[in-house]
Amino acid sequence: MENKHINETLEGKAAIVTGSARGIGFAIALKLANAGANVLISGTNEERTKKAAEELKTLSDSDIRYYPGDLSEEGNVEEMVNDAINAWGKIDILVNNAGGGVILPFREQTPDTLKTTINRNLWTTIWSCYKVLPHMDKVGYGRIINIGADSVRNGLWDHAAYNAAKGGVHAISTGLAREFADSDITVNTVAPPAVEGEALGRIGNRDAELVDKYIDIIPKGRAASEEEVADFVWYLSTNGASFITGQVISVNGGSTML
Repeated sequence: MENKHINETLEGKAAIVTGSARGIGFAIALKLANAGANVLISGTNEERTKKAAEELKTLSDSDIRYYPGDLSEEGNVEEMVNDAINAWGKIDILVNNAGGGVILPFREQTPDTLKTTINRNLWTTIWSCYKVLPHMDKVGYGRIINIGADSVRNGLWDHAAYNAAKGGVHAISTGLAREFADSDITVNTVAPPAVEGEALGRIGNRDAELVDKYIDIIPKGRAASEEEVADFVWYLSTNGASFITGQVISVNGGSTML
């Protein structure tokens, strides 16, 4: 039987991808744009976010917009969502990728680093869902994909504070999935392990042996690529994934199973 969804387009869809000026978020934004979606990206650094939007415009034929701001602040998220609605009249896809934890042994954390980790990962997701869901509910359609963390399941070294935030991201996905299932709004979490890129590099610069430990627990023997995470986010954005909701799906090379 032919799989009609295998090359499914996102033509005409409108997407927000938070935390997308670089790294996994940029890879996700590019994947959705190349599938035909119009994409609004966000980042906390205005110049870097603007440059990322300009690069996306050269790499796709989609309408690309950007919003610079701290999405742990309610007012900023409301502005971002209004920008997308004013541009396209709707939001079909929300990818909550904004994050970044202060990865340290728990007793080396400070009140400021703890608050920063929760704000960057959990509050950005809460506010974005809170502001986008009314628009999705009104039209009876939506795809929300939250970026979680495999470390929530495997108890990775130095990740206790980060796991507190990402565990909240995993948990909100299930509650929202049930609450909005009747509106054809799916809510899922993609949970990667160590991912190649700047964040892993910063940890490696501080403690190369720690990064080796992160890789050693992955049976595939390597970190994930940003594109591998983006590929699965794309799939969850399509109608082919319309019966998948409330799931935490590990794209993790086997570092946790079942």
